[in-house]
Amino acid sequence: MRGLFDYEYQLEEINKHQPPLQKLNKVIDWEMFRAPIEEALYVEPKAPGGRPPFDRLMMFKIIILQRYYNLSDEQTEFQIKDRLSFMQFLGLQIGDKIPDQKTLWHFKEKLKEKKLSKRLFELFTHTLISNGVVAREGSIVDASFVNVPRQRNTREENDDIKQDTIPENFENNPAKLSQKDTDARWMTKNSERHFGYKNHVNADAATKLITKFTTSSASLHDSQKLEEIVNQQDKRLFADSAYRSDKIESYLWLKKCKSFVHEKAYRNKPLSYAQERANSVKSKIRVRVEHVFGYMTNSMNNGLNLRAIGKERIDSIIGLLNLTYNLFRYEQLVRLKRVKKM
Repeated sequence: MRGLFDYEYQLEEINKHQPPLQKLNKVIDWEMFRAPIEEALYVEPKAPGGRPPFDRLMMFKIIILQRYYNLSDEQTEFQIKDRLSFMQFLGLQIGDKIPDQKTLWHFKEKLKEKKLSKRLFELFTHTLISNGVVAREGSIVDASFVNVPRQRNTREENDDIKQDTIPENFENNPAKLSQKDTDARWMTKNSERHFGYKNHVNADAATKLITKFTTSSASLHDSQKLEEIVNQQDKRLFADSAYRSDKIESYLWLKKCKSFVHEKAYRNKPLSYAQERANSVKSKIRVRVEHVFGYMTNSMNNGLNLRAIGKERIDSIIGLLNLTYNLFRYEQLVRLKRVKKM
C-alpha cells in the first residue's frame, strides 16, 4: 500500500532533476503579486455556505505555468492532476481540489477585464529596476509576430474587416461574431504568411529582460510603435533598420537617447563600407533581443502561437507571456550568478 513516504520519495526524485517550476519557486517572492490581484478581483462575499473560491495567487501561478508550457485550459487542468511537479509548484497535494478548465477561463477573463496582466508585468519590472537588476546601460527594441487561429471568411467579409468594419452577417449573428477575430491581420515576411498580432518589446541589453511592451495587429510596421516602448530612462537604443527614419532619429535626439539604430540602404544608394562596419558592431548587441523571442518559441513551447482570438484577450495574454518570460529569465540570471537574488 502506497502512503506518505512514497509520495515524498517521488517528490525527492523529481526535485533531483530540478524542474524549471521548482527553480522558479526558489527565487520568486510570489506574495508581491497577491495584493494587486486581490484588490482588482475583490467581490463582496455572498451568504454563508457554498464552495470557497480558489486562492487567487495560486490561480495566477497556474496561468504562469500555462503560459510557460503554452497549454490549453483543458490541457492545463489535466497536467496539474497528472504531474507532481505541477502540483508542488502550486502548493497542492494529492486529493486537493483543482480548478477545472471553466474556472481557469473565467479567471483569465477577469484578468483581461481589469487589464491586470500589464499591471502585474509593470509591478515585476519596477521591482527588477528598483533592485538594480536592470542596468539601463542600453535598450533594444524589436517586434515579433504572434500567430492566432486563421479565419475562414469570404472575400467580402475580409474586405469589410480590412476597412475596420464588422461584416453585417457577423453583427446579426452574435454566436458567429464571438468565433471571429476582426482585429487580427495578415502579413507576409520573408515569404511566410502570418495571421494575428505583434508583440513589440523594449529589452535591457545587459540582461535581456523586457522593460516595456505594447501590441498591434500583424500588419502594422514595427516602427509605428517605437514611441510607446521607449523608456524615459533609456540612454542608448539599438534597433534594426526597420526603425531607421528622420522622424525616429529626431525623436531619440529630443529624448536625449543616443541612437544605435542600423543604417538603411536605399535603391541606388547602398551602404558605405563604414556604415556596414557600424551596423556589424551594432548587431552584436541588437541580436540579443532575438534571444528573447527565441526563448519564447523554443523554451515556452511555441509560446508566440496562441489559441485565443480578439485584441483585448490577446493583449492580456501577451502581457502574461512577457511577464512569464521575465520571471524565468530572472531565475536564470540568479542561477548563473549574473545578478543577486532580490
